[in-house]
Amino acid sequence: MNPGSGGAQSGTVVRFPGRAPDQIGFAREELQKILDLYGRMVAAGEWRDYAMDFTKDCATFAAFRRTAERPQARIEKRPALRNKQGMWTLFGEHGQVLKRGHDLSGVLAPMERRLVKAVD
Repeated sequence: MNPGSGGAQSGTVVRFPGRAPDQIGFAREELQKILDLYGRMVAAGEWRDYAMDFTKDCATFAAFRRTAERPQARIEKRPALRNKQGMWTLFGEHGQVLKRGHDLSGVLAPMERRLVKAVD
């Protein structure tokens, strides 16, 4: 613990009491899983670029085959859906929902399978 940190651990975001967060973001572990998949897809020649967007409702990671195209895959975190169908959604290139769920690893599974096919 750092002196003067008020008991918060390093890397932890602490909200001001009574104030909603301005934007949704990815936790370090979540971003690590997403970037690990992204790195392997780049190595397989499937993806070349990415973009992230953070709004008050959702955090989005989009992966592109080419920069000027629409994203080949989009991973969205929407905490408002946590108690319903799950806060994670994987969208395909044409905006179709490929997978929804409560667990990020499970939602990334279709892309993992695609990676295995790309390497074979």
